[in-house]
Amino acid sequence: MKFTFLGTSAGKPTRARNVTALGVEFDQDNKWYLFDCGEATQHQLQKSPLRIGRLAAIFITHMHGDHIFGLPGLLASKKMDEALRPVTIYGPAGIREFVECTIKLSEMHLGFEIRYIEYEPHDTFVFDKFQLSTLPLVHSVPSCAFYIRENDIANKLDEKKLRAAGLPPSPLYGELKKGKKIMHEGTLLDPADYMLSPTPGRRVIIAGDNQKPEILADALDNLDLLIHEATYTQAVYDNLAKKVLHTTARDLGIACAHHSVKNLIATHISARYDAESPYGITLLEEEIRAHYKGQVFIANDFDRFYLQRGGVVEKISI
Repeated sequence: MKFTFLGTSAGKPTRARNVTALGVEFDQDNKWYLFDCGEATQHQLQKSPLRIGRLAAIFITHMHGDHIFGLPGLLASKKMDEALRPVTIYGPAGIREFVECTIKLSEMHLGFEIRYIEYEPHDTFVFDKFQLSTLPLVHSVPSCAFYIRENDIANKLDEKKLRAAGLPPSPLYGELKKGKKIMHEGTLLDPADYMLSPTPGRRVIIAGDNQKPEILADALDNLDLLIHEATYTQAVYDNLAKKVLHTTARDLGIACAHHSVKNLIATHISARYDAESPYGITLLEEEIRAHYKGQVFIANDFDRFYLQRGGVVEKISI
């Protein structure tokens, strides 16, 4: 699975970061999925390997502007590129009204179908390569995390064992994969005797804005990858004149350690953390690492990561 960060800032864009958007690709697939669509996501796409014509679905975590204001422009660009493949938008209540209002008032005349699914917490949707469930979070408006469970690979043959039985790779392998018994040189081969154990699918949570990572509870246990906001360090949050419902790096690190999360990518970074301010981005990573000993990345715009089967995350070139 590949993850391309198109925007990693919280609330507003900075010179280094655009607002939230994330592209997800699955192995051996010719389409991709967009999670949140902050303003100017269409510009970010032009600087990435992702192509708008291959976009299959958009998932919106919540209705705040830094997660949805890019939708009208993205859809208009899709039309201008004559990428007329239908797209499905999954979002909370109100997403259809928001999109259709902008389409109507700006007279987009898109020319392709948009399907809307306004989900509820704990809904589950089935796709060809994965299942996705919505998990409620704690925020000032309804916000959800998307829990992705990739399908297990359950039809791999034990080629070494088959060769030992005198059957090299051939079209008969396809029959065994279909669960059919075959006769080879006078011996009946039962597919049940030559299948490898299923390879577990990868498990990922992509969270929207959320004050309490612990609300994800058991879904975090031994999770392969958590993508979650780390908007503030604890000291900055404690000194805010007005408290907001966002996660601190400390609380995120504690939750990941408690549930043995294998990999963490932190995003949705407050604009106060940059190279030109007293608050360097390393402060967030250091605070997470003070509590969590797993693999940690602080995402930057256009960072790309690959999650291997087995739970190893590596940063890859764009």
